Amino acid sequence: MSEASVIRPSEVVGSPLCVASEDGEKLHSLLKAALGENRRIRLSFENVSVLTSAFLNSAVGQLYGEFPEEVIQASLSVSNMVPEDIDLLRRVVETAKAYFGDPDRLRRTRQEELGEDDEQ
Repeated sequence: MSEASVIRPSEVVGSPLCVASEDGEKLHSLLKAALGENRRIRLSFENVSVLTSAFLNSAVGQLYGEFPEEVIQASLSVSNMVPEDIDLLRRVVETAKAYFGDPDRLRRTRQEELGEDDEQ
């Protein structure tokens, strides 16, 4: 594989605020295309002042439902993240891996714990 291309989320969304899931979708489209072409990507969070799990779930989390974990780990890296955001990304990734490993588990847990039913 060649050297990693750099993508800056703040440039993709046009703001240092990476908060909305819709903005995460913009980044996701770029990441999905790159991984589909077997390209390496480095996400530089330089100039990002606010980052949310909604953004990361849309941008990165759903990749785990589209590509094997090994492909994502070999092809995607991050830089310029503050420790709190690194922890947030780790939680998003772990949740995505658990969800896509057993998507019915979330539905069952919601039904058991909260009494919610997706089929209402």
